Amino acid sequence: MSVRIGVITWPGSLDDRDAQRAVRLAGGEAVALWHGSHDLEGVDALVLPGGFSYGDYLRSGAIAALSPIMAEVKDAAAKGMPVLGICNGFQMLVEAHLLPGGLIRNDHQHFVRRDQKLVVENSDTAWTNTFRRGQEIVIPLKNGEGGYIADDETLDRLEGEGQVAFRYTGVNPNGSLRDIAGVTNEAGNVVGLMPHPEHATEPGFGPDTSAAMRSGVDGLGFFASAIAAVTRVAA
Repeated sequence: MSVRIGVITWPGSLDDRDAQRAVRLAGGEAVALWHGSHDLEGVDALVLPGGFSYGDYLRSGAIAALSPIMAEVKDAAAKGMPVLGICNGFQMLVEAHLLPGGLIRNDHQHFVRRDQKLVVENSDTAWTNTFRRGQEIVIPLKNGEGGYIADDETLDRLEGEGQVAFRYTGVNPNGSLRDIAGVTNEAGNVVGLMPHPEHATEPGFGPDTSAAMRSGVDGLGFFASAIAAVTRVAA
């Protein structure tokens, strides 16, 4: 069975092709989808990629969250389809209320680009099941509005119910509350994070490791997890 993972493109998307390549490297079939369409083309999972949809006008992800295809994304997510939002895609998911909280300007007011250490806090989601809880991974990060916020009640609930998917470690690059780098919905099929796993999937192009420069491929685990999750359901 070939798992078909749709990658949606908006005006201003930058990392859609990278996400498609990551899907293929993980063994899936990448399906290009368009923001103005209402057809998900029978895909098994969805990726909302990074970039600057609609130029980040109004608020990052706010306009994209109202685009035609998001009606189908919401319906598919409600039915259990794995959905991953990366950076701008994460912003879309919170704007669409598929994930709790919000994302604001980095606390130092500057765009940040770095190889970022994360701790996997939840390894039971559709996008994290090939990791182990507490595992430290390195994923490239690049954002200007990546500070995760929520009220104390929401933060306590996320912590208590295991909905914090990833946490920054070593350094908090953008002022995210409680060092939160990514969250999941209650069902575990929708995940959003600010770092870019699609940029850590191929030797020679990923983060530096102790083994060699640019050899980090921790991002592959995200896409392999989705393929494994879909395959289990189909079996």
